[in-house]
Amino acid sequence: MNKSLSKTVIRCLLILLSAGLIQSAQAQGAMPARIQRIIDGHNLPVSSFSFAVQEIGVDEMLFSHNPRALMNPASTIKTITTLAALESLGPAFTWQTELYPLGPINDGVLNGDLLMKGSGDPFLVEDQLRGMLKSLQRAGVENIEGNLVLDGSYFDASVEENERIDNQAGRAYNTNPNAIIANFQAITFYFYPHPNGSDVIIHSDPRLPNVKITNRLSLVDRACGGFQRGISFNLNPDDPLEVIFEGRFPSRCDRYQMVREVLNAPDYTLGLFASLWSELGGEFDGDVRLGAVPDELEAVVLWNSVPLSDIITSINKFSNNVMTRHLLLTLGAETFDPPATVDKGIEAVKSYLELKSLDSTQLIMTNGAGLSRNTRVSTNLLNNVLQSAWASPYMPEYVSSLPLNGLDGTMRNRLRGSSMSGRMHVKTGSLNEVVAVAGYVYARSGKIYSAAGIVNHELADRGPGSELLDEFLLWVYQQ
Repeated sequence: MNKSLSKTVIRCLLILLSAGLIQSAQAQGAMPARIQRIIDGHNLPVSSFSFAVQEIGVDEMLFSHNPRALMNPASTIKTITTLAALESLGPAFTWQTELYPLGPINDGVLNGDLLMKGSGDPFLVEDQLRGMLKSLQRAGVENIEGNLVLDGSYFDASVEENERIDNQAGRAYNTNPNAIIANFQAITFYFYPHPNGSDVIIHSDPRLPNVKITNRLSLVDRACGGFQRGISFNLNPDDPLEVIFEGRFPSRCDRYQMVREVLNAPDYTLGLFASLWSELGGEFDGDVRLGAVPDELEAVVLWNSVPLSDIITSINKFSNNVMTRHLLLTLGAETFDPPATVDKGIEAVKSYLELKSLDSTQLIMTNGAGLSRNTRVSTNLLNNVLQSAWASPYMPEYVSSLPLNGLDGTMRNRLRGSSMSGRMHVKTGSLNEVVAVAGYVYARSGKIYSAAGIVNHELADRGPGSELLDEFLLWVYQQ
């Protein structure tokens, strides 16, 4: 061997050895330099973040830091809840809502009440409810002379007793579960400057006949900006059906929208039912009350939800909390029999993890959605769940439910480089002082990695946390 070739061989061996040492060091916790620069720049304590990265099908971690530390994962906990439900219930699982006539039907008139029994359908949105009411009309009911009776006994009453996180009542993400909930119990309010130059126009979607909107807004000549564009949202303490808007709205805003929970579940379902029934040409002037299905009474309509595979896509792409909480409750009821409770749901998830030989002691779950200050999980467990999911027969449904970077869901505006967009399926999570990511990265080398990262720090949700996690995902992509 000549000297030139010998030097080349030695140089190659040194490079390979160096790469091996770096990878080994990283697996033990040494931080990649580009990630370390962000940590140093924001003076983040080493205990405030956790990482775990592993190539699919490879036993050893590529890189980890504090992988077994229990940290608040925010909405990335949904990756566990949705996988447990998908594998336990199956992608074709559906929820059923039943309609019962509590009286005779004569010449298209129901002489009595109409009872709706829910099973916690997480996606009983306006179009679904409209379709169900069309089925009721095809069954021979055109007019209803009685009331709307709601049976939500599939969920235990305790599921509505949870405190609202950060005392943010009225926020749609804080809506508590209910087995007969409709349209996520949310109203979207739209605000427009009036052509007269002094008033503000308010529209609501859906328009519910039992919601009163009091408009005390005025226009002010200024640029479009400011918290809630200067709009104050309040519920009348003396009238739970009245919402009051006050403040000064910037005239240079073409439009602003605000999503809020105004009514409780029964009143909301009544309002949406009455609105849609009128839209379809039916007559109804009743009220709402709670009740139960009488023995041996047959349903006139059995309405099936969209399949669970579609449900988990809505959950993971857009981080829908109330849908996730319904999913956890359903998993508990289907595993341990109704009525559904949060404890049954959590036990069902832990039983699933143990069945898959995953360490459930690395999980402290409160509602399955991550909307909690008490939920804890390790990036080690998140990573192991992702690895297990890749071996599932339902892997395509699961992976495609996660947001695509630069393209859709909560990752739409993140990591949008032309060569990189769509190369990651990643669930995000964010709360005050919490940011997290968990998902899959299709690296430019052709390898596929599972990756999980969590930051718990007072600066986490103010920019530095997302900056750190984006750099972390970018580093994985470049492997």
